[in-house]
Amino acid sequence: MQKLLIFQSLWAMERRHTDGFERSLEDNLHRIAEAGFDGINADWQDRPQTLRLAGLLKSHGLQAEAVCFPRTVDDLKPALELAAETGVHHLNIHPMARLRSLDGCVAILEGWQRLAEQVDFPVYVETHRDRMTTDLFFVLDILDQLPDLKLVGDLSHFLVGREFAWPISDENHAYIHRVLENCWALHGRVASREQVQIEIAFPHHRQWLELFLAWWERGFRSWQRRAAADATLAFVCELGPRPYAITGPDGNEMSDRWSEALMLRDLVRKTWDRTLPSGSAASNRTNVDA
Repeated sequence: MQKLLIFQSLWAMERRHTDGFERSLEDNLHRIAEAGFDGINADWQDRPQTLRLAGLLKSHGLQAEAVCFPRTVDDLKPALELAAETGVHHLNIHPMARLRSLDGCVAILEGWQRLAEQVDFPVYVETHRDRMTTDLFFVLDILDQLPDLKLVGDLSHFLVGREFAWPISDENHAYIHRVLENCWALHGRVASREQVQIEIAFPHHRQWLELFLAWWERGFRSWQRRAAADATLAFVCELGPRPYAITGPDGNEMSDRWSEALMLRDLVRKTWDRTLPSGSAASNRTNVDA
């Protein structure tokens, strides 16, 4: 049976509070595991740090979306080697090559695809600002050239980057739907047309939360059609600390991001359950919680 795995971003566990207190890595992983998350999203480049993190994850029964930041084709090789050594659910490429040439970008992506064929775990490319994938239209052009490119979809960057007006037009919905057809993992952040991350617990932001839940549901259904019968889809709760999080005059955040991450986790599970055949949701939920 296809399963949804919900990960928590390790970066999102940073407090960045004016009191200066930060929890230890061990405390954060314990909290993530105790809350029932299936894994984490984390930078996977520094070898000593990654080996330590990988060992701690195994002790908690957690998986990893490993993140790397290559600029060239060859830059990906060390990340693939480290991910193969430690074991990951998938490797997430932040494409740091910011060429203005479509042909140049396609050549780099094709090189990464060739390298990815040499490992036994999935390798995806994230949609994100200040990356090769910063612009929605440019990504659509890339997909025209590489229709089999596998993406990690962080849709918040497209909405705020293009400043989608409300209500969202059919044209803009269609652009997002096209991207979702190539998404093999998803990142959970809710944006408005002005801010890349808004507080999902605030009632006046409900329309944006419901928009993203609807997009993610469409992404779930698309993935279910494309993926193998026993595949797992990773969804990362990625409600980041300041300056992603909006702050008040005291310099601290205006909402409790950990509570919002748990809220998002529950909403996403319910959304996933709606996409399953009648009677299978409870079974899937049991497997995820086990």
